[in-house]
Amino acid sequence: GDMPEFTLPPLPYPFDALEPHIDARTMEIHHDRHHGTYVTNLNNALKEYPDLQNRTIEDLLRNLNSIPEAIRTAVRNNGGGHYNHTLFWEIMRPGGPAAPSGALADAINATFGNLDNLKAAVKDAGLKRFGSGWSWLVLANGQLQVVSTPNQDTPIMEGQIPILGVDVWEHAYYLKYQWRRADYLDAWWNVVNWDEVAKRFAAAR
Repeated sequence: GDMPEFTLPPLPYPFDALEPHIDARTMEIHHDRHHGTYVTNLNNALKEYPDLQNRTIEDLLRNLNSIPEAIRTAVRNNGGGHYNHTLFWEIMRPGGPAAPSGALADAINATFGNLDNLKAAVKDAGLKRFGSGWSWLVLANGQLQVVSTPNQDTPIMEGQIPILGVDVWEHAYYLKYQWRRADYLDAWWNVVNWDEVAKRFAAAR
């Protein structure tokens, strides 16, 4: 029909681009099936609500209380899944710089002491997240902070601005790492797109 629909953004790189750290089969299933299903379910939830269809995903998630109760949970879960995964694909890339530079590096050093301490904090939050969820680096009240969220909840629901996030749902790593979430979290830093993270940091400020 004529309704504006949320769409699955294409991956910015081939499925196998993040090998060996994230395997091609995981990327294919994760992007096409998991993320694709969130988009489909979000559009289905909004079908009967034309006034909501023109709102951005950020606007929907920041103002969940304004969403009719009948679809609020569906928007929270599927809209969150769409938003979180869109960010996730964009903040990864093959062969990027191994560390941030410029203002972002300065802010990380000022807040965490150094990059290794940030990595340790993100890993810790990701390991302590029981079940499914995410570990994030966010800007909150102008300060960098590491937080974690359950399921597909997103920091923007709390008024925080995520600039980096790692998916710790089992579907994000299980084919390659099985129960070894810690190994996945260590390997994941090899595919972080620090240029994109820096861009998000600059925009957030």
